[in-house]
Amino acid sequence: MTGLNKVVAIDMHTHATVSTRNAPDEVAIAFDAAMAAYFKEKMPRPTIAETAAYYRERNMMAVIFTVDTERANGQVRITNEEVAEESALHQDVLIPFASIDPMRGKMGAREARRLIKDYGVRGFKFHPSAQEFYPNDRDAYELYEVIAEAGLPAVFHSGQTGVGAKMRGGGGVRLKYSDPMFLDDVAVDFPDMPIIIAHPSFPWQENALAVATHKPQVYIDLSGWSPKYFSPLLIQYANSILKDKMLFGSDFPVITPDRWLEDFDKIGIRPEVKPLILRDNAVRLLGLDKDPVYGRYVRLAPPALGECC
Repeated sequence: MTGLNKVVAIDMHTHATVSTRNAPDEVAIAFDAAMAAYFKEKMPRPTIAETAAYYRERNMMAVIFTVDTERANGQVRITNEEVAEESALHQDVLIPFASIDPMRGKMGAREARRLIKDYGVRGFKFHPSAQEFYPNDRDAYELYEVIAEAGLPAVFHSGQTGVGAKMRGGGGVRLKYSDPMFLDDVAVDFPDMPIIIAHPSFPWQENALAVATHKPQVYIDLSGWSPKYFSPLLIQYANSILKDKMLFGSDFPVITPDRWLEDFDKIGIRPEVKPLILRDNAVRLLGLDKDPVYGRYVRLAPPALGECC
């Protein structure tokens, strides 16, 4: 791709699942196997570079991140530095977000500042159920303050999750943390931090729609589900009062954008709304239209080897 005008869609929700730097992690392998069984399909395991090639082939861009669940389930995380550095090699395609367990406290806030300043990350990803925290827990606010100060978006998993699904005890994952109504407090307390509620929020879909309708900086990404399973109410809101706040997301590699887009064409989204969901809302949210190249998405060089942070 040679510029933003060539981009046909922006996938706001993709996962870095394979590290080229870490040794294989038995906990990650177990959770990935359970996820593939839950979704009843062979889940591809691309590296970050392979993910870039996949999206470049399709003239798409993709937001990519890992999830820091080290404290909650002992899974070694792919480092945020690896995601950012690998994305820097494919900045025509990949937009790096970071993930930090908000219970890391002051060290988490320090890490966020460093990742924003030195690595140019463009947002942050949270998974309340997999990270075992309520989004409105005041202990998380120290990290949110750093994100809000930088004017970056924060993505929060919502609803049921494939993480731990059908594992013994659900892999220790508790669904209660991911009710999107907890994000209403966060939206009030951080009115200038864009919030993205990830996924159709079963069984709390109406909560997500209510928060996104009421709070101007709250968006919904439509990842994690084939559109053929979207509720009529979600489709109604996407076609009308929330058409400017809905975002295309696949949850790759769990669901491929090819499958998602094929099903999306069949659910009755109005022709004039489709480009908003697939591309234009993300361009505006990420500020990609504010510069002749890629808006405020300006890549900063990572620090030199051995340089102190």
